[in-house]
Amino acid sequence: MTKVAGVDEVTDADFGSEVLAADLPVLVEFTADWCPPCRQMAPVLGALAAEEGERLKVVQLNVDRNPLTTNHYKVLSMPTFMVFRAGEPVKAMVGARPRRKLMEELSEVL
Repeated sequence: MTKVAGVDEVTDADFGSEVLAADLPVLVEFTADWCPPCRQMAPVLGALAAEEGERLKVVQLNVDRNPLTTNHYKVLSMPTFMVFRAGEPVKAMVGARPRRKLMEELSEVL
């Protein structure tokens, strides 16, 4: 998985505390090492984390290493982006997208 500055990796073990219990809305990228579009999204997520860090927490979850969370949210395609607010998923988006498009989609839930 591509390590992105400002974007933490979450796991099945800490998903509850890092995502569901977070004070801010959280954008989770469900990603995999073998996924080229996921790698394309790395600079976009890094920029998003840097610019929107006051309003939005950005994290990644490796689907191969964290099957419980992946299955719980019925994630089938990579990358899948989910926004969680107050412990609930409020938006889901599938597939890589340009930064501008991702920001437009996130503006509805921020």
